[in-house]
Amino acid sequence: MGEGAQDSPGTIAGGLAEAAERLLAGRHGRLGAGALRVALVDLYEFWLRRAAAAAGVDTADPGVALAAVGGLGRRELVPFADLDLVLLHNGNNAVGEIADALWYPLWDAKVGLDHAVRTPGQALQVAAEDLRTAMGLLDLRHLAGDAGLTERLATAARDQWRRTARTRLPELAAAARQRWHRSGEIAQVAEPDLKHGRGGLRDLGLLDAFAAAQLADRPGEELRDARRLLLDVRTELRRELRRARDVLGAADADQVAAELGFGDRFALARELSGAGRAVAYAVDVALRAAEPAPRTRFGRRPVRTPLDDGVVLHGAEVALARDAVPARDPGLLLRVAAASARSGRPIAHGTLRTLADTAPELRAPWPAAARQALTELLGAGEGLVGAVEALDRTGLWARLFPEWGAVRDLPPREPVHSWTVDRHLVQTCVEAASLATTVSRPDLLLLGALLHDIGKGRDTDHSELGAKIAGQVAGRTGLPEPDVALVAAMVRHHLLLVHTATRRDIGEPETVHRVAAALGDDPVLLELLHALTTADSRATGPGVWTDWKAGLVGELVARCREAMHGTGPVAPEPADPDRRALVAAAVRTGQGQVRIDTAGNVATITLAVPAPAELLAPAAGVLALHSLEVHSAALRAHDGGRVGVFTASPKFGSLPDGTLLREQLTRAVAGGLALAGRLAGKERDYPAPAAPARPKVLWFDDEAAGHDTVVLELRAPDRIGLLYRVAGALRGCGAEVRWARVATLGGAVVDSFAVSPSSGGLDQAWRDRVEKAVLAATE
Repeated sequence: MGEGAQDSPGTIAGGLAEAAERLLAGRHGRLGAGALRVALVDLYEFWLRRAAAAAGVDTADPGVALAAVGGLGRRELVPFADLDLVLLHNGNNAVGEIADALWYPLWDAKVGLDHAVRTPGQALQVAAEDLRTAMGLLDLRHLAGDAGLTERLATAARDQWRRTARTRLPELAAAARQRWHRSGEIAQVAEPDLKHGRGGLRDLGLLDAFAAAQLADRPGEELRDARRLLLDVRTELRRELRRARDVLGAADADQVAAELGFGDRFALARELSGAGRAVAYAVDVALRAAEPAPRTRFGRRPVRTPLDDGVVLHGAEVALARDAVPARDPGLLLRVAAASARSGRPIAHGTLRTLADTAPELRAPWPAAARQALTELLGAGEGLVGAVEALDRTGLWARLFPEWGAVRDLPPREPVHSWTVDRHLVQTCVEAASLATTVSRPDLLLLGALLHDIGKGRDTDHSELGAKIAGQVAGRTGLPEPDVALVAAMVRHHLLLVHTATRRDIGEPETVHRVAAALGDDPVLLELLHALTTADSRATGPGVWTDWKAGLVGELVARCREAMHGTGPVAPEPADPDRRALVAAAVRTGQGQVRIDTAGNVATITLAVPAPAELLAPAAGVLALHSLEVHSAALRAHDGGRVGVFTASPKFGSLPDGTLLREQLTRAVAGGLALAGRLAGKERDYPAPAAPARPKVLWFDDEAAGHDTVVLELRAPDRIGLLYRVAGALRGCGAEVRWARVATLGGAVVDSFAVSPSSGGLDQAWRDRVEKAVLAATE
């Protein structure tokens, strides 16, 4: 049996434990993390081969082999890891005795052990039924005994995996997502699970399995560096704790960082976040690439469903339309990202590469369409996270916001934060999207949410610095100066409300007046800060935004609003001479009059009707039929008629033929166009994604002229035909629209209607009925 036969397996196992302890204690000089793993692998292999020889593995007839899987099989053994061993045989009757002689001494020596005794056929059968076993056999490595037996199983297991891997993708993906749900992420979290978290070592194993099945390329240099870092951190964490642990807590991170040569735990956290993001993104791409392209019931390729101008849904991915020309369309990048975030579908990897190679820079000031797409992106809710990650991994996010590099993967300094600074900013946008209907300027709320901590990572007041940076970014996006000032003020004061409410006596009038004065007595800024404070706190971590804190902030805001005497929506300006002339023609002829002016891909449609004719619903319905997105609208009565001015642009393609649009508007006003049925079909073809914010109705009694008129303000997520349905709801409730102002801000609308009852008074029952009907129209 050779030299090892003079020793019993028990003696050998005891020596193994002692030798491992000496390595971990550094009695012969402290080894680096990588060198320690190599030493542990060499040590375990040496002692296991001796133990196998002593147990009779080498002399068994027919053949018996001892093989390793898991960390030992990959030569990535970390301290206090279990040994994953397989005892292979070809029907040897003595294999049970050999197994007992191997396993029991290891258990007695308190060496963690995960073991199996199988023939190659049994191993392949288990692998066919158990995904974990199938992937484990890909790491099978011979240790002792019949090498041919191990090689035959390793070859057969890889062949079986290549044949069956694609059919097992749904099971594999589902298992991975369950694991991610349990363990969270590696990237952008304060205490990552290095093994099981999304972007961790288990995911690197997935990538290896994809490569073994020839479904993906072998991991490149970036992923090899990520693997090395994750293994080094895991090794040092376990060495420091003297036990098996894979979650890197803040209390242990400083020592681990010092051992690995990082300046502090924050530097280490930043590197870990980058590594985790690289791995997670690679897994997402590999999963999508490995899935077969979906086909229709007749075997054809899936249709390309339009999502936006130049953007389609192709199969399960967001891609460029065939006629899209990225090199001549600076806003296409944002429309692609917004479509991905709204639909919850990933951007095709080829589309990202094309955009990275050919998309031109968005020069300041951004065009209004690009700013609109940014607002839609930021207001999409949970889908924003994946869209930003895809852009960031390919360098496209940095083109839009070069300032982002200072906070990318920046770990939080405060223990209450669950995310890195960049992820916290994105998460704040997700939370702010659910509050978009609580403010009159959701576009500014979302931009402020994205930028409120952009000044972190420097040795200065991050609110002051952030306000300057936010002002620069807001100006670059093309916002007018008053809006730029509002965004900068939001960032400058984003901690004011919560700090005052929790640290000062808000019952003191002087406290309220100081806050109101700091905000320039601006009720819009107060409203925005209230929503931003809520979103920021919710995005910080669990338990940060409590009912108690929300109540204090809400009370402070109410007191400040009272002190400011804030106003509500403002009526539209009176009609200019040209529009008055159009109204006069409508009154004289008794027919609708239409004028269409275009500038690029934006149309301004002016529609005048005699006083008895309906204006809002027909106009909104025709525009929706042509997939024209209404950015703003203003309605006023004048000289026996009414005039509406709509600014709109096509969601897909180009503007419709002006003659056709004019003819359909005239027919719709006269009641000769069946709008309801045609719009219902369009809504079925293009269903709206789930909205992150709930619609909200506000009433203002002091904003409209006359005692019989009240202003209804609707704040709601936008969708096809919304304005048409709301106008119909108002008409159905006997609410006459005296004037209206409509604004679309990204994916949300803020629509104001001065309404009065066609009969009866402005009682609460009538208001309740109107509000219920309007809210129902948004569903």
